[in-house]
Amino acid sequence: MPAEAQGARKRREPWRRMRRKPLALASLAVLLLLTGASLATLPFSARWYNVQGTDIAVRRPPSAAPIVPIRRFMEAGRRSARAKARGSSAADRVERGRIDPAVTKPHVLERAAYAATSWLGHDDLGRSVLYRILPAFVVSFAIGVAAAAMAVVVGTAWGAVAALWGGLVDSVMMRIVDVLYGLPYILMAILLKVALTRPLTAMFGGQSKFVDLLVLLLAIGGVSWLTMARVIRGQVLSLRAQPFVEAARAAGAGPRHIIRRHLLPNLVGPISVYATLVVPQAILQESFLSFLGIGVQQPVPSLGRLAADGVEAVNTFVGFWWLLVFPCGLLVITLLALNFIGDGLRDAYDPKSTAATLV
Repeated sequence: MPAEAQGARKRREPWRRMRRKPLALASLAVLLLLTGASLATLPFSARWYNVQGTDIAVRRPPSAAPIVPIRRFMEAGRRSARAKARGSSAADRVERGRIDPAVTKPHVLERAAYAATSWLGHDDLGRSVLYRILPAFVVSFAIGVAAAAMAVVVGTAWGAVAALWGGLVDSVMMRIVDVLYGLPYILMAILLKVALTRPLTAMFGGQSKFVDLLVLLLAIGGVSWLTMARVIRGQVLSLRAQPFVEAARAAGAGPRHIIRRHLLPNLVGPISVYATLVVPQAILQESFLSFLGIGVQQPVPSLGRLAADGVEAVNTFVGFWWLLVFPCGLLVITLLALNFIGDGLRDAYDPKSTAATLV
């Protein structure tokens, strides 16, 4: 068999074995379904997630029929769009009720989306839980993916450089990792929030919502790459002693060529597996920080923020169960799906599993 065909077969083998993992495939389908539903409804949920109905819909339980009139949702969505188009001064006038745009006949899609506003109930301000959960999933999942991307880029570069250079460089770089490992990420999140909130808010023109998300991402991504750096360092130390790397050095290949042609293709498996495990870890950290009140701030929703609001609404006299069950249920489903996908990738890339299946 030619070398190119053999290499292509080896590259296809992990995905072929991944298809034999029904739980991982089912988890991938669930995650794609949740992501597609959240992105498809984002044009409506981004406009309606903060529409309040304090007069008629405060902590109303789930219902098949919408409770808040459709006119209120249409007005709130168009006011929000016009306020963003005209600037902050227009937004202030909207909040004071000085702008009352004409409400046209709702589109068919808007009517269909409005019909689902009460399916998951309403919160303590009369806002639709469904249209707060959908953008909350997007926010939490985006933070998890961004933290995983940061961990892959920074951790891979850090671990590879430390292993290839070795000696004093390796010792200094890994001691830095050890020091950062000793700092709790909650402390780092608080320090970054205190140090960066004011200058970043001034830099982005007072967009405090964006600044809160950026600081939270930096806090979570600032600790997510540490384990990746250690994993990649160990893999590179093992690979650089292999005969094919020694042969490349004997042929006159430089460090850049060795990394690009020989090390990175062999690091795809560990990087892919760890990246899928970083996403649920980052989502859980974001949820915990938002639960403590130092993460995503109101009125921007996230799964942790909604869970914190749900805990406050549950008491011994009246239990508003839907405010806690739906956000926490979606969080559990997302974390389980991501962990099952990570386990499937780990088994697919593990060479020992190939030997086990041949026996």
